Amino acid sequence: MTGRAAAGATRATGYLAVDSGGSGMRVVVGAPGAGPLAQRASKEPVRTGAQGIDPGHLMEQLVPMARALSAEAGVGRLEAAVVGAAGLATLGDALRAELPGALARELGVRRVALVADAVTAYVGALGPRPGAVVAAGTGLIAIGTDLAGWRRADGWGHLLGDCGSGAWIGRAGLEAALRAYDGRDGGSAALLARAEEMFGPMPQLPGGLYPRSDRAAVLASFAPQVAACAAGDPVAAGVLRAAARHMAESAAAVCPPSGEPLIALTGGLFKMGDALLVPLAEELAVRLPHARRVAAQGDPLHGSVRIATDLAGGTLALPADEKLLYVPPEQGD
Repeated sequence: MTGRAAAGATRATGYLAVDSGGSGMRVVVGAPGAGPLAQRASKEPVRTGAQGIDPGHLMEQLVPMARALSAEAGVGRLEAAVVGAAGLATLGDALRAELPGALARELGVRRVALVADAVTAYVGALGPRPGAVVAAGTGLIAIGTDLAGWRRADGWGHLLGDCGSGAWIGRAGLEAALRAYDGRDGGSAALLARAEEMFGPMPQLPGGLYPRSDRAAVLASFAPQVAACAAGDPVAAGVLRAAARHMAESAAAVCPPSGEPLIALTGGLFKMGDALLVPLAEELAVRLPHARRVAAQGDPLHGSVRIATDLAGGTLALPADEKLLYVPPEQGD
C-alpha cells in the first residue's frame, strides 16, 4: 500500500485505518479523494486477557502512531476511524464498549467502525460485492455476504476447527509421520523423514509440542513440508486434497446461493502453490459452480482503508453486524 502527503498540503479531515492481528498492528492515515497518505506498523500484538482484547493496550500503541501519521500526512482532524481486529467477534466486548469513546477523547474521532479481521479480509479481497472469501494461514475462516447480512464458517481455532488451515495440514502431516514411525497403516515415510529433520526423534515430539502456547504456529510450520512431499507421496497429496475439500465446504456454507457471486482466496497458506491450489479449484468447481473465481484485490489493511474511506464519506453500504462490523452511534450525538 502506498500513499504520500503532498509537500506543504494541509487537509481539514482524514481517516484512520487499523489492521490489528497476531503479528502486530498496521496503521494508515488517509483522506477521502487522496487515498492513504502515511503508514506505520508495530510488531507488538495487542494483549488479550480474561476480558478479551485489551482496549487500553490497543490505545497505548495506536494514539502515538495516529498523531504522528496525522502530522506527517497534513491531516488536521481525523473524522473517521476503522479498527480491524483479529478475534473481535468472540473477544471484542471490551473494545465495543470502550474504544469508540476513547477514540473520541484522544483523537477527536466522531465516526467509528469496529470490524472483525475476516470482514476486512473480505473487503480487501472483493470490495462491497456479493461473494465469499476464504482466508487461510495458520488458521482458517470463510466469510460471505449477499450485502444484506454476513455469514461465517469455521474460524474455531486449531483444537475445534480451522479445518484445512496451515495448522490442520501440519497436524495431519505429523500424524502420518507418527503412523509411519509406529508401523500403522496410513503412514508416510517421506513425512516421517521431514518431521525428524525438523523436530528430532518422534518420541520427543509430544513433550515438546503440547506445553507450548504457540502450538498452532508450530503445527503450521510443518505444512510446507507436506506440500513439498505431495508430488511423490500419495499420503501427503491426500492431506492436501482433504484440506481443499474442507476449504470448499466452508466457502459453500457462506457463499450466496444465487446470482453471480465472486469467490477469492487470501492469506499466506495459498503461497504453497499448485499442490494445494489445483485440488482446491477442483473442489470449488464442484461445490460452487455458480460462483466466479477472482484474484484477491488486496489484504485486510486494504479492506480497513476501504471501509474507512466509505465511513468518512458517509457512503458505507456494507451490512452492519454487532459482532463482525459494529458501527456505534456517532460520537458527540
